[in-house]
Amino acid sequence: MSEPSSVRPVRFPDAYGTPGGVDSLLPWSHVEKRMRAASNYWITTVGPDARPHARPVDGVWVDGALCFGGSPQTRWVRNLMANASISVHLSSEAEAIILEGTAEYVADPSHPLAAPSVAASRAKYPQYYSGSESPFRPFWALRPTTAFALPWRASRVAPLAGASRSGTGRYRARRSAARRSFVCTSSTALPSGVSTTP
Repeated sequence: MSEPSSVRPVRFPDAYGTPGGVDSLLPWSHVEKRMRAASNYWITTVGPDARPHARPVDGVWVDGALCFGGSPQTRWVRNLMANASISVHLSSEAEAIILEGTAEYVADPSHPLAAPSVAASRAKYPQYYSGSESPFRPFWALRPTTAFALPWRASRVAPLAGASRSGTGRYRARRSAARRSFVCTSSTALPSGVSTTP
């Protein structure tokens, strides 16, 4: 997957520090590396009563998408069936990587993510497979439209400002002391379609 091609500073409150330039960016490859290496992922869905619901799930990062499955009897799957909006983050005290977007339910074994997802799942979670066959199971796929990433320091925790998903995308960065971070947004899946248009 290619990196976003444009950069603009994030607008932060003065107390959050001075935004950095291009040299302060965490590369998109950093996010992809962390997503591939994660043992599980925390997802947040929204129920019919508009209440958030957070749960850890197993999954694999394949071709720029987080692929994950679960039983239709779970609340988070029922939530996604009614409202496919989702937020995903990694479990870490050292950094924050948060992806947002709309999950797609993949029930077709000929879908482009199906075979690579099954192969990656079998390699990552062999305990879920017996024998040499890897049967297709329907799953969810998130190609993020917004991504947030920053190292987290306990001595100074400052939240990242969110970005609107309307219109064309933006790739934003800031630097505060040794902190490197970025916010990506796009009207299509990241990192393609990113521009500097506000």
